[in-house]
Amino acid sequence: MIDANDIPSSQLILYADDGYDSHVVRLLLEEKKLAYYLSRLHSERPEDLTELNPYHSLPVLQQRDIALYEINVIFEYLEERYHTNKLLPETPQERAQFRQLAWRIQRDWLSLGKRLLMHPDSFNKGQAAIAKKQLSDSLITLSPLFAHKSYFMADEFGWCDVLLAPLLWRLDEMGIELPHAISRPLFDYQTRVFERDSFQKSIR
Repeated sequence: MIDANDIPSSQLILYADDGYDSHVVRLLLEEKKLAYYLSRLHSERPEDLTELNPYHSLPVLQQRDIALYEINVIFEYLEERYHTNKLLPETPQERAQFRQLAWRIQRDWLSLGKRLLMHPDSFNKGQAAIAKKQLSDSLITLSPLFAHKSYFMADEFGWCDVLLAPLLWRLDEMGIELPHAISRPLFDYQTRVFERDSFQKSIR
């Protein structure tokens, strides 16, 4: 792990792996154009990580004396602290609606995706088959939604897109192949999002 004492206290440090949650936070930081130090960790977790996160999971975002390890909390912290490149709308009503959309994405889609992306030691083939069908059917059914706006239910890239893009990037890994003709709006959305400079930096 990076020795935080060697880094200015005001700087952000991200401890991350190659998983979905870490990808979300990397994309979030890149989209908000925030400088950060990346400590990429793999299968082994240093003992020092326990001091930052009692659950010993990744990602962990550290700044000064604060360490955050839940993606929604990380998002809210960065959105409130850094006022440029906002990822929520301006009015309280619109922000509430988008937070609710983000909650639905996590409840309806990400919960299924994470079941398919589980470590082999925890992978349940029966549950995965059900999750794969449910996620595929849902994405196909809701694909027309992506035709109405440039981004998910919005004209501007936002928090919902930060959550969705890393999931859609992993469709092949999850064994999900969507019919192109029916899912054309979703494929067009993927192209727009994957071509963004922030997304390209998040996968390097």
